Amino acid sequence: MYRYGWNERTVGLAIAAVGVCSAVVGAGLVEPVVARFGERRAMLAGLLFGAAGFTIYGLAATGAVFWAALPVNALWGLSGPPMQGMMTRHVGSSEQGQLQGALSSLRGIAFMIGPLVFTNVFASFIGTNRDWRLPGAPYLLAALMIAGSMAMAWQVTRSRFSLPEAPLAAAAEEFE
Repeated sequence: MYRYGWNERTVGLAIAAVGVCSAVVGAGLVEPVVARFGERRAMLAGLLFGAAGFTIYGLAATGAVFWAALPVNALWGLSGPPMQGMMTRHVGSSEQGQLQGALSSLRGIAFMIGPLVFTNVFASFIGTNRDWRLPGAPYLLAALMIAGSMAMAWQVTRSRFSLPEAPLAAAAEEFE
């Protein structure tokens, strides 16, 4: 609304488009991408798309460019399921509940802190005492955070998950 002068209807349509794009990725792309490229590559690609999408959002000079970034950012959804699968295999069956509880706790903390951080970043970068304004700064911060996550994920999974890159494809071959 601030940057493009959108009304409530346009914002609602953008949010609906995010939901549709995310549903398409989650329901139709994750499984074939993981089967073809493996969990690690799918996860890293998803994180790359997320960082790229938020960067485009942050720098989009027009609403049309912002809209064009929606499908790019939706591909971020490729990262979650493979990441979850890799983490799940790292702990024993008796520790699965602890892992899921820890992940839920981290999500809850992020959902509490996120609005405070990103709202303050937005306010800081559009303030009247600025010589320049960058209303997309919260998106750029998100892109930076995802890029950092991607670097960490690449490093952590480098040796452990590099060899059998396509576990679903390998499993399918065993049954044939």
